[in-house]
Amino acid sequence: MMQAGPRNLITDVDGILVGNAHDHGAASGVTVVLPQTRCSAGADVRGGAPGTRDIEALDPTCLVDAVDAVVLSGGSAFGLDAAGGVMSWLAARGRGFAIRDVVVPIVPAAILFDLLNGGEKGWGEHPPYRELGRQAVAGAAEAFALGNVGAGYGAQAGVLGGGLKGGLGSASMVCQDGLQVGALVAVNAVGSPVIPGGTTLWAWPFERDGEMGGQKPPQAIDLAAEAGAEGAMPGENTTIGVIATNARLDKAQARRVAIMAHDGYARALRPVHTPFDGDTIFCLATGRRDGAVEAGELARIGALAADCMARAIGRAIWEADSLLAMTCYRDWAVAR
Repeated sequence: MMQAGPRNLITDVDGILVGNAHDHGAASGVTVVLPQTRCSAGADVRGGAPGTRDIEALDPTCLVDAVDAVVLSGGSAFGLDAAGGVMSWLAARGRGFAIRDVVVPIVPAAILFDLLNGGEKGWGEHPPYRELGRQAVAGAAEAFALGNVGAGYGAQAGVLGGGLKGGLGSASMVCQDGLQVGALVAVNAVGSPVIPGGTTLWAWPFERDGEMGGQKPPQAIDLAAEAGAEGAMPGENTTIGVIATNARLDKAQARRVAIMAHDGYARALRPVHTPFDGDTIFCLATGRRDGAVEAGELARIGALAADCMARAIGRAIWEADSLLAMTCYRDWAVAR
C-alpha cells in the first residue's frame, strides 16, 4: 500500500527542506533543496542544451561522497551564480566537505532559460541570482508553495505554438514499509504538457486526489496535431528537477534513480529531451531508512520516482498563474 505524503511535496521525505526566492521585476527565481544533513547524490542529464554546475562531482568515480544542497535556478547561465550564494550561507554555518580545518560546501546546480519572458533583465554587472540563492536557502522549510515560485517563477511550458505558463511542481509517495520518495521540478520545456486536440494534461493518468484539478481522460489523442521542434532555439528551455528518497543509496544507485526518473518527463511532456532543452534530474538519498538497497528495491524506488516526477510536472502546470504575456493552464482551459 502506498499513498501521497501528508504535504504531497518532496519534503515528505524525512530530512529534506525546500526554499524559494524570486525577483518579481526580473520575472525569475531560485529554488534550493536543502537536506538537513549532507547526503548521497547522483544526477543525470538527458537534454541537449544543459547548464549545470558541479555535475561531475557526482560521478561515482569521483571523491566527493555527499552534497550539501542542490540549486535549481532561472536566468540561464547567470543563474549559476545562485549556487555561490548558497555556498556562502552554508560555509558560514560550518557545513560542507571537510578539508583539514576548512569546509567547502558541495552545491550542484542546474539552470533554465527565462531571459525572454518579458521580465526586466537589465541588471548590468549585478545579476540577482547570488542573493536569491542566499534568500532561498535561508528560508528553507518543509512547507512551500507551487506554481509561480522559485525557479519556476518565470518559466514557460510548451513554448512551441505559444506555450503556457510553466512553474514549480512537487509530489510524493509514502509506502507502508516506510519508503519515501518525492519529486520537485521546474517546468520550462519546449515540449507541451497538454495532449493535442483537447485540454487534458499528458500527466493525467498519474493524478492522485485531484492534485491536477481533476483531469478528465482525453476523448482522443490527435498526434497529427502535435508540434515538432521547428523554430526552437538551443538553450532557450529546460526542465530541471530533484528526486529525494529516505533510502540508503550510494552515488551509483542515486544516479540510477535519476536516470529512471526521466521517464516522468517523458510521461508528462512531449516532445522531451530535445536538442533545445537542458533536461536534468538530481537524486538525493538521505539514508534515514535502514537497510541495504538491492537491485530489486532500487528498481522500485526508480519507478516511484518516475511516477512522482510526472505528477510533479502536472502539478507545476496546474498551480501556475498567468504572468506577463504567459497564460496559465487554468485560464487557457477555461477559454477553450
